[in-house]
Amino acid sequence: MANGLARSRGRRRKRRARSHVVEVSLGVAAFAVGAVAIAWPLSRSDAAPGHVVAAPTPQASPAGELTVASVDTGKKATTKRGKKAAEEKASGPSKYTDTKAEAYFRSRWKDKTAKRVKDIRTEGGYLRIYTNLPENADNSKAAITLCKRGLEYLAERGEANPVVFVQSRFGENGNPVLANVLGPSDDDCRVTYPKPK
Repeated sequence: MANGLARSRGRRRKRRARSHVVEVSLGVAAFAVGAVAIAWPLSRSDAAPGHVVAAPTPQASPAGELTVASVDTGKKATTKRGKKAAEEKASGPSKYTDTKAEAYFRSRWKDKTAKRVKDIRTEGGYLRIYTNLPENADNSKAAITLCKRGLEYLAERGEANPVVFVQSRFGENGNPVLANVLGPSDDDCRVTYPKPK
Protein backbone atom coordinates (compact mmCIF):
# COMPACT_ATOMS: atom_id res chain seq x y z
CA MET A 1 0.00 0.00 0.00
CA ALA A 2 2.77 2.41 0.99
CA ASN A 3 4.66 1.41 -2.15
CA GLY A 4 1.60 2.26 -4.32
CA LEU A 5 1.24 5.64 -2.55
CA ALA A 6 4.90 6.45 -3.21
CA ARG A 7 4.48 5.63 -6.91
CA SER A 8 1.43 7.91 -7.27
CA ARG A 9 3.31 10.77 -5.56
CA GLY A 10 6.21 10.23 -7.96
CA ARG A 11 3.86 10.47 -10.91
CA ARG A 12 2.36 13.66 -9.56
CA ARG A 13 5.79 15.21 -9.26
CA LYS A 14 6.58 14.31 -12.88
CA ARG A 15 3.31 15.82 -14.04
CA ARG A 16 3.98 19.01 -12.10
CA ALA A 17 7.46 19.23 -13.61
CA ARG A 18 5.98 18.92 -17.11
CA SER A 19 3.42 21.65 -16.41
CA HIS A 20 6.23 23.97 -15.22
CA VAL A 21 8.06 23.36 -18.51
CA VAL A 22 4.92 24.31 -20.44
CA GLU A 23 4.45 27.44 -18.31
CA VAL A 24 8.06 28.49 -18.82
CA SER A 25 7.80 27.85 -22.57
CA LEU A 26 4.66 30.00 -22.81
CA GLY A 27 6.38 32.73 -20.77
CA VAL A 28 9.39 32.75 -23.12
CA ALA A 29 7.06 32.87 -26.15
CA ALA A 30 5.10 35.77 -24.64
CA PHE A 31 8.34 37.64 -23.92
CA ALA A 32 9.54 37.10 -27.50
CA VAL A 33 6.23 38.35 -28.91
CA GLY A 34 6.41 41.39 -26.63
CA ALA A 35 9.94 42.16 -27.77
CA VAL A 36 8.85 41.93 -31.41
CA ALA A 37 5.87 44.18 -30.68
CA ILE A 38 8.21 46.85 -29.30
CA ALA A 39 11.14 46.50 -31.71
CA TRP A 40 9.31 45.84 -34.97
CA PRO A 41 7.79 49.33 -35.51
CA LEU A 42 11.14 50.92 -34.70
CA SER A 43 12.98 48.81 -37.26
CA ARG A 44 10.64 49.58 -40.17
CA SER A 45 12.61 51.46 -42.83
CA ASP A 46 9.57 52.09 -45.03
CA ALA A 47 7.59 53.89 -42.33
CA ALA A 48 7.37 57.65 -42.72
CA PRO A 49 8.99 59.72 -39.94
CA GLY A 50 6.57 60.20 -37.10
CA HIS A 51 4.29 57.51 -38.54
CA VAL A 52 3.41 54.81 -36.03
CA VAL A 53 2.84 51.35 -37.44
CA ALA A 54 0.82 48.86 -35.41
CA ALA A 55 2.78 45.79 -34.43
CA PRO A 56 1.37 42.29 -34.80
CA THR A 57 -0.80 41.29 -31.89
CA PRO A 58 -0.29 37.92 -30.24
CA GLN A 59 -3.30 35.63 -30.32
CA ALA A 60 -3.96 32.30 -28.66
CA SER A 61 -4.75 29.42 -30.97
CA PRO A 62 -7.28 26.74 -29.99
CA ALA A 63 -4.35 24.60 -28.78
CA GLY A 64 -3.24 27.38 -26.41
CA GLU A 65 -0.13 28.28 -28.43
CA LEU A 66 0.70 31.92 -29.02
CA THR A 67 0.75 33.04 -32.62
CA VAL A 68 1.38 36.40 -34.24
CA ALA A 69 -1.10 37.72 -36.78
CA SER A 70 0.29 38.98 -40.07
CA VAL A 71 0.37 42.70 -40.74
CA ASP A 72 -0.90 44.32 -43.93
CA THR A 73 1.99 46.34 -45.34
CA GLY A 74 0.01 47.54 -48.34
CA LYS A 75 1.88 45.18 -50.65
CA LYS A 76 0.06 42.26 -52.24
CA ALA A 77 1.58 38.91 -51.39
CA THR A 78 1.50 36.65 -54.40
CA THR A 79 2.21 32.99 -53.93
CA LYS A 80 2.23 30.09 -56.32
CA ARG A 81 -0.69 28.61 -54.41
CA GLY A 82 -2.71 31.86 -54.70
CA LYS A 83 -2.03 32.17 -58.42
CA LYS A 84 -3.00 28.55 -59.01
CA ALA A 85 -6.26 29.02 -57.08
CA ALA A 86 -7.07 32.14 -59.15
CA GLU A 87 -6.36 30.22 -62.36
CA GLU A 88 -8.62 27.36 -61.28
CA LYS A 89 -11.42 29.75 -60.36
CA ALA A 90 -10.91 31.77 -63.59
CA SER A 91 -11.51 34.93 -61.60
CA GLY A 92 -9.07 37.07 -63.55
CA PRO A 93 -6.41 37.03 -66.23
CA SER A 94 -4.06 34.06 -66.07
CA LYS A 95 -1.44 32.29 -68.13
CA TYR A 96 -4.37 30.68 -70.02
CA THR A 97 -6.00 33.99 -71.00
CA ASP A 98 -6.56 34.51 -74.72
CA THR A 99 -5.12 38.02 -74.92
CA LYS A 100 -6.47 38.65 -78.44
CA ALA A 101 -10.01 37.75 -77.39
CA GLU A 102 -9.69 39.80 -74.22
CA ALA A 103 -8.48 42.85 -76.17
CA TYR A 104 -11.32 42.39 -78.66
CA PHE A 105 -13.96 42.29 -75.91
CA ARG A 106 -12.46 45.20 -73.95
CA SER A 107 -12.15 47.50 -76.97
CA ARG A 108 -15.48 46.65 -78.57
CA TRP A 109 -17.90 46.75 -75.63
CA LYS A 110 -17.88 48.95 -72.54
CA ASP A 111 -21.23 48.22 -70.93
CA LYS A 112 -22.39 46.43 -67.75
CA THR A 113 -22.43 43.10 -69.55
CA ALA A 114 -18.80 43.49 -70.65
CA LYS A 115 -17.81 44.19 -67.04
CA ARG A 116 -19.14 40.74 -66.12
CA VAL A 117 -16.24 39.10 -68.01
CA LYS A 118 -13.40 38.00 -65.71
CA ASP A 119 -11.34 35.84 -68.05
CA ILE A 120 -11.48 34.62 -71.65
CA ARG A 121 -9.69 31.44 -72.63
CA THR A 122 -9.36 29.43 -75.81
CA GLU A 123 -9.05 25.78 -74.85
CA GLY A 124 -8.99 23.01 -77.44
CA GLY A 125 -10.68 25.21 -80.05
CA TYR A 126 -13.41 26.27 -77.61
CA LEU A 127 -13.88 29.88 -76.53
CA ARG A 128 -14.61 29.99 -72.80
CA ILE A 129 -15.89 33.24 -71.31
CA TYR A 130 -15.66 33.22 -67.52
CA THR A 131 -17.89 35.70 -65.72
CA ASN A 132 -18.90 36.85 -62.26
CA LEU A 133 -22.50 35.72 -62.89
CA PRO A 134 -24.02 33.34 -60.32
CA GLU A 135 -24.66 29.65 -61.06
CA ASN A 136 -28.40 30.22 -61.42
CA ALA A 137 -27.98 32.79 -64.24
CA ASP A 138 -28.24 30.14 -66.97
CA ASN A 139 -29.88 31.51 -70.12
CA SER A 140 -29.91 35.00 -68.57
CA LYS A 141 -29.81 38.06 -70.80
CA ALA A 142 -26.17 38.79 -69.87
CA ALA A 143 -25.06 35.18 -70.52
CA ILE A 144 -26.82 35.06 -73.91
CA THR A 145 -25.34 38.45 -74.90
CA LEU A 146 -21.82 37.33 -74.01
CA CYS A 147 -22.31 34.10 -75.96
CA LYS A 148 -23.38 36.07 -79.07
CA ARG A 149 -20.37 38.34 -78.68
CA GLY A 150 -18.16 35.26 -78.52
CA LEU A 151 -19.70 34.06 -81.78
CA GLU A 152 -18.98 37.45 -83.39
CA TYR A 153 -15.35 37.21 -82.30
CA LEU A 154 -14.98 33.69 -83.71
CA ALA A 155 -16.69 34.73 -86.98
CA GLU A 156 -14.23 37.61 -87.42
CA ARG A 157 -11.40 35.11 -86.91
CA GLY A 158 -12.92 32.91 -89.63
CA GLU A 159 -13.78 29.99 -87.33
CA ALA A 160 -15.90 27.47 -89.31
CA ASN A 161 -16.97 25.43 -86.26
CA PRO A 162 -17.64 27.97 -83.50
CA VAL A 163 -17.95 26.63 -79.97
CA VAL A 164 -18.58 29.11 -77.14
CA PHE A 165 -19.14 28.51 -73.44
CA VAL A 166 -20.18 31.29 -71.07
CA GLN A 167 -19.47 30.16 -67.54
CA SER A 168 -20.45 31.37 -64.08
CA ARG A 169 -18.17 32.45 -61.27
CA PHE A 170 -16.48 29.67 -59.35
CA GLY A 171 -18.68 27.88 -56.83
CA GLU A 172 -19.44 24.44 -55.40
CA ASN A 173 -19.90 23.06 -58.93
CA GLY A 174 -16.84 24.77 -60.43
CA ASN A 175 -17.77 27.20 -63.21
CA PRO A 176 -21.10 25.90 -64.61
CA VAL A 177 -22.07 26.73 -68.19
CA LEU A 178 -24.70 29.48 -68.44
CA ALA A 179 -24.96 29.77 -72.24
CA ASN A 180 -23.31 27.95 -75.13
CA VAL A 181 -23.05 27.26 -78.83
CA LEU A 182 -21.86 23.77 -79.72
CA GLY A 183 -21.02 24.18 -83.40
CA PRO A 184 -22.39 25.48 -86.72
CA SER A 185 -25.69 23.57 -86.38
CA ASP A 186 -26.41 25.22 -82.99
CA ASP A 187 -28.07 28.56 -83.79
CA ASP A 188 -29.15 29.40 -80.23
CA CYS A 189 -26.98 30.35 -77.26
CA ARG A 190 -29.47 28.87 -74.81
CA VAL A 191 -28.38 25.94 -72.66
CA THR A 192 -30.75 23.02 -73.12
CA TYR A 193 -31.31 20.28 -70.60
CA PRO A 194 -32.55 16.75 -71.19
CA LYS A 195 -36.18 16.27 -70.23
CA PRO A 196 -36.67 14.08 -67.16
CA LYS A 197 -38.01 10.61 -67.99
